[in-house]
Amino acid sequence: MTRPAPVAPYELFHRIADRPSAVARLYVVDHALEDRVVFRNVAFEDAERDWRRRGGHTTPALWDGARLHQGAQAVVARLQAIVNLGRDDA
Repeated sequence: MTRPAPVAPYELFHRIADRPSAVARLYVVDHALEDRVVFRNVAFEDAERDWRRRGGHTTPALWDGARLHQGAQAVVARLQAIVNLGRDDA
């Protein structure tokens, strides 16, 4: 099954049962970023393919349109910059 391409500017690549991924997903929800961050579960072939194409090897990973931030600490730091600065070029 092919899914439509994400429309939000950020993509969060994650795994459901992965605790670090849960930390990243919770940050997105707690800071009301759902309209800006698309959740992409790498259990789905299309999400895994896009994640790997961008150099993915660790989840969670956040694609910001230019760079893939990997690991919960890096993902949350990037999300904090979006929240704190209110801009996309952090």
